[in-house]
Amino acid sequence: MHRVRIQLPVRQSQQYSHYDLLHDALIHAWVDAGASPDMVIGFEAHHWNFAALGYHRNKEGFAHTLVVSTPSKVLAEVLEEFDPSAIRKMRGHSGETVNFAAASISREEDMIPPQQGIMNMLLLSPVLIQDRSQPKKRWYKNLHDVDLAGAVNHRLSRLANRPVNLMVQPDSLYLRANPKHSVCVNLKHFSNGRQNFVIGMQAPLVMAGSEEDLRFAWYAGIGEKTRSGFGCLGTMEQGVGR
Repeated sequence: MHRVRIQLPVRQSQQYSHYDLLHDALIHAWVDAGASPDMVIGFEAHHWNFAALGYHRNKEGFAHTLVVSTPSKVLAEVLEEFDPSAIRKMRGHSGETVNFAAASISREEDMIPPQQGIMNMLLLSPVLIQDRSQPKKRWYKNLHDVDLAGAVNHRLSRLANRPVNLMVQPDSLYLRANPKHSVCVNLKHFSNGRQNFVIGMQAPLVMAGSEEDLRFAWYAGIGEKTRSGFGCLGTMEQGVGR
């Protein structure tokens, strides 16, 4: 298990219109560091997660920091060899480009308390939960409508190949003050002009469970599309940073 923070100098950021540009830039870095493509993309890929920290303006994203983590022992060794200058991608049909060559990289501290613990968490990237009661793919927009613990545990149990049993509750005061807490993320831009988006949710969370289960969630992320940069966890104590 390994987690790093890749941070550009103060007052520097990389602009992006579609979130998968950052994903593809990280894929380039994974392969540059020694991973084979099938280790990080595709159905049989190892588990990893990331979040882009920054801000949005006029529907454009600006990322100054990337948090990248993995619960995989194999990918943890690869992540130790990450070179920020390899985190780059140019997309011809849209003209988008990102390059994190100026960034520094540092190891993130393991924040999981020993034995049974309770943690106040932040979502560094939105969590995606699919509404499987709908015939077409739809994403939940409100955490009041979701069995969040059930969805999180089901997904993590499948990834870990063992039962995961976490208590996961969104902050009720936050939900009361922010009844609309969904966010639309522009995910992909295709060469034919078509665009793809997803809807995620953001709120502070309280999570409790065994040290092993909390640690797996910390490094793997929660919800769906974690390898695409969703469901990345942070702590209230640490905050977002920068």
